[in-house]
Amino acid sequence: AQLGADPSKVAVMGESAGGNLAINVAIKARDEGFQAPVHMALIYPVAGVDMTNASYVVNADAKPLNKPMMEWFVKQVFTSPEQAKTDPRINLVELANLRGLPSATIIRAEIDPLAEEGEMLMRKLKDADVDVRGDTYAGVTHEFFGMGLVVKDAAIAESFVAHELKRAFGTAILPV
Repeated sequence: AQLGADPSKVAVMGESAGGNLAINVAIKARDEGFQAPVHMALIYPVAGVDMTNASYVVNADAKPLNKPMMEWFVKQVFTSPEQAKTDPRINLVELANLRGLPSATIIRAEIDPLAEEGEMLMRKLKDADVDVRGDTYAGVTHEFFGMGLVVKDAAIAESFVAHELKRAFGTAILPV
């Protein structure tokens, strides 16, 4: 409100670890009674700890993100992989309470160890009666989202997210 914006029209958005942070902001707002965002745009979010799932196996050596990199990130944040497994902030797909969260858009990349986590998060949000929409974009890698000027599917994904944000804000919706 101090910035002249409408506080009832705030969304959270993030890519990868930022997608995890975005959903955790919405969870914290719900749990502590703060003004909740009206929408979450989660771009290939970190949402689980199972590095043996199918997308981790298939994309173990993918670029720009792969299994050894994710293992390194976990070592930097947690004292052990077991600590990550028991933390609902990182292990969203197994431990987090997702009821009462705002609508969500989840974008996934086919060539990404996080693809299956994104699909699992989408299912868990649906099971929690959250309005969630999303897609997996074939033939693209983690980090494709911001490349709309040069990657056609990135432009499509960006337009989809913009459409979903406008829908959540109750503003005019442009064709996707």
